[in-house]
This record gives sequence, structure tokens and C-alpha cells, in this order.
Amino acid sequence: MQSDSIPFCKDYLKKHASYPVTILLDELGLMSHSKFPSPDVLNELTSRYHKQWTGPVFQGQSQFSEDEQRYYETIISEDGVVPTREQSWHDLFNALIWLQFPKTKSLLNELHISDIEAYGVNPRTARRNRITHFDECGVVLAIEEPKPSGVESLEVFLQQLATHEWEQVFLANRGRWHAEVTPYVFGHANLEMMLNPFIGLTGKWLAVSVPQGFSELDKWQQRAVLDDAMSARISALDAFQITPLLKPLPLLGVPLWHSPQDAKFYQNKDYFRPLRQGSKPTKQLPLWV
Repeated sequence: MQSDSIPFCKDYLKKHASYPVTILLDELGLMSHSKFPSPDVLNELTSRYHKQWTGPVFQGQSQFSEDEQRYYETIISEDGVVPTREQSWHDLFNALIWLQFPKTKSLLNELHISDIEAYGVNPRTARRNRITHFDECGVVLAIEEPKPSGVESLEVFLQQLATHEWEQVFLANRGRWHAEVTPYVFGHANLEMMLNPFIGLTGKWLAVSVPQGFSELDKWQQRAVLDDAMSARISALDAFQITPLLKPLPLLGVPLWHSPQDAKFYQNKDYFRPLRQGSKPTKQLPLWV
């Protein structure tokens, strides 16, 4: 089913959508809405969840002049406004990522504008393509910084993730997830696809070090910490100039994000694919030097 035909309906979402979608909408109080959240509702959320909102405002696409010819990222940069299509799941989830991680989204916008000013809107630079890929499909893994004795174990876990040792990552290390490793869907296109999840649904992961005790914070404290840490991490990785960086993560394999998740599920090699021969290692590891 195409996302534009999916209703904004609690019963439908509870029955079909993946956990990251339902928990986010429920937490923000949107699951109880009887109609699609408008840009005005999204703007109200920014003041509800932020003492001082420094991000952009959301403006319905229908409110823009027909003569508006500026590029999307340019409008955000120059006007502090995110063009938002009404009744669009894609744009709704984009707004909800802005709501959660405004510093990181602002950084991505700044990187787009930097390349646009240097090279023009078209053709897109390789870096802008990588930024967009993360913006659409990124999954951030908040990894709690371990005590010195635990660094090696977590680095092994991340290497297993990078080399597609899926049964080790998702079964043998299942207890790490949502404790030492807290996953957040950053890519709004991924959230859109998780409205009606399917085998094959894959994101691209970025590991970010966060302080011990991160998993014990409430969700908004986590987001504030992760927003700072993610922005710093992206900058430390040369702001998406280096490659290869992002590696695939089968989203339905993440514990709690799909059911069932028994051993047989993870043996599906068409979904949990082995590492392609000759694949270059990600330059985001090791996480701790």
C-alpha cells in the first residue's frame, strides 16, 4: 500500500505499523487525533516539547506562492521555514525528526547549503547525496560509553554489525539492545515505510557514543543528549566527506521492531544478507580510539 493511501487511524496504525512509528506517534499525543496533523499542530508541538525552540517553523505547501522557485533547502536556510505538504506521511515524519533532533537537522541543512553555494544546486555533490541518504534512511545507534574493561566487547559488537554477522548482533547480543545500544530511527523515509513494513526494509546506521546511564534517561532527555552527540559525531567524521561510512541495518531485525523474531527469522539470507565480497570497511569504526 502506498503511504498516501494509508489513513491517519489509530486502529490501522496499531495493527500494521512498526513499533518505532506507533510509539513515536503515541508519545507525542498524535495517535488520538481523528485527522491528519496540520502544520499548525506541528508548530504547537515545538513549543510543547522545547522550552526555547530554535528550529524552523512548518508551513503548509499550499501556503506558498506559485511563483516560489527556490530550492527546498534554501527556503529552510533563508526563511527558517520547512515547506510541509499537507496530508503527507513523508513530510509529517520529516517534521517529527526536526522536533526530536533540531541541531542535527540544522547541521544537515547547513552542509547542503555549503555545497550549493560552492557548486550550485545541480548536479548534486557526492556529499549531498550521502547527507540525503542519512536524512532519509539513517538509524542512529546511541552506544553508551563503557568502562575501559568493556570497550573491546562493544567494539566487537559493532564490527559484527559492520560485517553482517546478524545472528551474533540480534540473537547472541540481544540483551545489549535498548540498554547499551539504543536505536533511533532518524530517516523519515524509513518511518514512512514502517507504516506498512515489509521484508527487505533496510536503513543505514551511524554509531554515536553517549554517556553511561543514557538508557535510563527519559526520552526527551535522551534526544537532547543524542542531538548534541550526533552533531558532534557527524562533524568529527568530516561532515560526510569521507567514505564508506554508512552500512546497512535490516530494520525488522532490531529487537522489538518486528514480530516474530525467532532464530528462523534471522536465517533468511535474502533479507539478512552476508557481507558482499570486497566490501570496504566503514570508516566510522572504531567508535572509541
